[in-house]
Amino acid sequence: MTETTPYDADRARFTRQALARLALCDHAAAVADGAAGLVATGNDPDTGPGGRVSQAFQLVELAERALVSAVTYERERGSSWAEIGQYLGIGPAEAEARFAADLEGWATAFDVPYRLDDTGRKRVPQLPTAAYDPVSACGRLDTWARNRLVLVDDKHPVSSGLVMATPET
Repeated sequence: MTETTPYDADRARFTRQALARLALCDHAAAVADGAAGLVATGNDPDTGPGGRVSQAFQLVELAERALVSAVTYERERGSSWAEIGQYLGIGPAEAEARFAADLEGWATAFDVPYRLDDTGRKRVPQLPTAAYDPVSACGRLDTWARNRLVLVDDKHPVSSGLVMATPET
């Protein structure tokens, strides 16, 4: 049985491709913010031994999430495993095997939007945050992009390019 979420009506306005793209945008912004934290040197004396390695490792983890989101988006927009594998330097079967569980989780999250946390009392959304609440994500990511992408002259640099669902008549 499909559970409902508070954002179902908002999410219905977006295609799965648009939701996947929003998740990719959100993860890419996290990577950019994580990388920015490694640029300034003024706080280096305040960082304990190995601290910058910790930040760089966290950046790699964020980049891995962005890669999974990119693959999900590419599959949602119709890219083949051969096309995806080509950019990863691996064969189509290996690419599919590497990301099969992530894509299965993505697909399942639309039917089973929550899982219970370890206590069994709190419901945790299964979709990435940006796909779960896309309207909020659009506003946040549009602002993020306007503030950081200097040469972009678009009031809605993220949301304006999304493929939206066709309204039901």
